[in-house]
Amino acid sequence: MTGKLANPGPLGLAGFAFTTWMLSMINAGWFDARSLGMVIALAMAYGGTAQLVAGVLEYPRGNTFGTVAFFSYGAFWWSFALFAHYFGSAVPSAFVGWYLFMWGIFTFYMWIATFRINRALQLVFLFLWLTFVVLAVGTWTHSALTQAGGYLGLITALLAFYASAADVVNPAFGRDIFPLHPYSPESSQKTARRSAS
Repeated sequence: MTGKLANPGPLGLAGFAFTTWMLSMINAGWFDARSLGMVIALAMAYGGTAQLVAGVLEYPRGNTFGTVAFFSYGAFWWSFALFAHYFGSAVPSAFVGWYLFMWGIFTFYMWIATFRINRALQLVFLFLWLTFVVLAVGTWTHSALTQAGGYLGLITALLAFYASAADVVNPAFGRDIFPLHPYSPESSQKTARRSAS
């Protein structure tokens, strides 16, 4: 053993992306609610558990963002699976809307943190925030916005798959096959100088 810790980020992002894609296909209207059983199973095994594992592994690396993100969204998928399987029909839709909206608030401040990480994660969290907000409003209004939220979720999933692939493929090749455009103080200073000129 070299003592070097593996990067759990791609695992967490892949679990999130895969499960988000499957649920979003239902929200977008590609499949009906009969397909939800597969999403529940995936939410428990991959979206939930794999992200919780990633969160645990981010902790000794000192990555606060990764720990909070993966633990939280892993818990989201577990809460969704339990709700959908056991309690879905008994909960008023207005209350479900608030559940989604509160996840939108959490996602919003996580999105702010990504401005000091990389552009790829900025886009993942931006579209995830939009997904939660649009789904919340769609749930409150019983409108086609739920379908729009499904399409936003599909975009979110693709972006998360990209970020996951980048964290696996780029180190393997030793170069940026999938650029992430990481934050750097130097580039921010150059942008600020250009804006001021």
